[in-house]
This record gives sequence, C-alpha cells and structure tokens, in this order.
Amino acid sequence: MKETSNRVDVFEETPLPPTALPLAAPPSVASPLLWAVTIAGLLLLLVLDFVLTHRPHEVSTREALAWSAFYVALPLGFGVFVWLAFGPTQATEYLTGYLVEKSLSVDNLFVFILLLSTFAVPPALAQRVLLYGIVGALVLRGVFIALGAAMLQAGTWAFLVFGAILLVTAIRIMADAVTGREREMDVGSLRSVRLLRRLMPVTREYHGTRMVVRESGRRALTPLAVAVVAVFATDVVFAIDSVPAVYGITEDPFLVFATNAFALLGLRALYFVLQTALTKLVHLDFGLALILALIGGKLVLHWAHGLWPWVPEIPTPVSLAAVLAILLTVTLTSLYANRLTRNRARREEAVTTVDPSPDEGTS
Repeated sequence: MKETSNRVDVFEETPLPPTALPLAAPPSVASPLLWAVTIAGLLLLLVLDFVLTHRPHEVSTREALAWSAFYVALPLGFGVFVWLAFGPTQATEYLTGYLVEKSLSVDNLFVFILLLSTFAVPPALAQRVLLYGIVGALVLRGVFIALGAAMLQAGTWAFLVFGAILLVTAIRIMADAVTGREREMDVGSLRSVRLLRRLMPVTREYHGTRMVVRESGRRALTPLAVAVVAVFATDVVFAIDSVPAVYGITEDPFLVFATNAFALLGLRALYFVLQTALTKLVHLDFGLALILALIGGKLVLHWAHGLWPWVPEIPTPVSLAAVLAILLTVTLTSLYANRLTRNRARREEAVTTVDPSPDEGTS
C-alpha cells in the first residue's frame, strides 16, 4: 500500500499581487507606417522652422498669428483623422490629451519668458532659442514616453506612481498660487549652467546665432549657448509632469506622442502672440493645479479599480469637459481680476489728483 505524501512543495509558485503582475504592451492604434509618417512630418516641420529662423528677425504680430493659426488647425485636423480612422473614443482621448498638454505648454511659456529676459536675449534671436528648446523638449518627451510605456507594461503600480507625481505637483503649484509667490528664475542655481561656465568661458555679448566663438585665442561660449542649455534644463522638469498627465488620459504611446508633439510645435509662434497677454492670466496656476489634480486622481482611481472593481473611474469625456470648464473659468476670472485691478488703480489715481496737498490746504 502506497503512502500518501502530505508534503508541501516549497518550490510551488505563489501568485503575485495584482500590482506586480506584468501587463501586455500598451495598446496602440498606430501601425509602423503611421509612426514613420508622423515622425517624418514632424521632422519636416522642424526643418522648415530652422530654415525660417536661419536669418534672425523680429517676429511681427501678423506672422506670429498666421503660424499660431496653422499650428492650431494642424492638431485639430489630425484629430479629425483619428476620429475617422479609429473612432470617437480614440479621438476624444487625443483631444483631451492635447488640451491638457497645451495648457501645460502655456505654463512653459512663462518660464521661457523669464529665461529670455534673464539672459537679455535679443528679440531677433528669441525664436531660435525657443526652437532649440522645442527640439530638446520633443527628444525628452520621446524618452519619457518610452519609459512610461515600459513602466505601464511592468505593472499597474505605474498608474499609482504617475498619479502621485501629478498630485504632488498640483499641491506645489496650488500652494504657490495661494501664497502669491511670484515666479522667478535663478539661472545661477541651474547645475547645467554652472557646469557649463566652469568648463568654458562665456562672452559678454551675443554673436548672432553662433554658440561658440574664438576670443583672445581660445574658444568661448556665447550667452546664446548658455540660454539654450538653461532651456534644456527646464525641459526636463516639464517632461516629468507632462508625460504622466497625458498617460492619465490614454495609454496609447502614439496618441501620447502626438499630443505632446502638436502642443510643443506651436510654442514658438504662441510665445510671440501671448508674450504680453500671458502676464494677464493671473489665475492660470490655479487652473493648472486643478487639471493636474484631476488627472492625478483619475490615474489613482484607475489603479484602484484594477484591485477593487467597485472603485469608480473617471471617464475620458468627463475629463475633457472638466478641463474645458477649468480653462474657461480661469480665463474669465483672470479677466475679471484684471478689470478690478485697473478700476482700483484709476480710483486711487483720481483720489490723488483731486485731494489737495497739506501745503495747499493751509495756504
């Protein structure tokens, strides 16, 4: 008679928790051909921008408006293509992601304005600095998008990580907005800029579009090169916030890439259109904090829904409506706040003009 063994196999595999289970590769609507065509079109637009900025010139308002209209029509036309080719769900995800990225790119412009002002970049060279910054941002976004896709494939914990990043960023932005802390750019604190200045001397004057010149028999960097490096350094920070935000809308790496690319391409023209109007959007930081908190919460809920199916999720159409409502609200409240400020200034000026001075009152 054979004895029945009650031994437990110590090598028996134990199931992994749901957050550690590897996932399939994030689904994508794009074929290799569509990826190739999109990247080729992107490179063509960048080459066109470099050709147009080969001879530095001050950008007129008319030129900036024309290019801005083009870079608004282009992503909208691409959205129509996504709708017709892949359906309304993917088109809604694309449009929502584009609006989120565009609103974050407007925040980028604030930093660009500070950098260009700090380095006293001549107006004729501003567009070249912006173009270098856009190219650097596109490269960094591509790297972060690939890393994000790999993280999502590794496990659902990536949604929790992305959500936490966005929520922390939202809290920081909201805290700065509530306390009224003004944006400032301490270029000397950027490690990349400090390292660059230690490696090579920097000239006092700009030398057109040249980044390296020979001065006193040795090579030296121009302020343009230092400004470009500073822009690259800030691109890293923006990529860390931007890519998780759009992954909160769609898991498709192609749509993530497309929304980032289209949002960045129009920055150069948008800068010259909004460089004076941007300072009037006094409540923009409140809106950005709310948008990032919304997308961060959406990611956390999506992660929790994978563990506990009873946890609700935020549908993409709801996210789209919320983003539009937030952007509209902060624009209207900013305009109203600016009007109140102007009226208060006029009243104070009128009081100062009407009230006699002490000497006049006693004479």
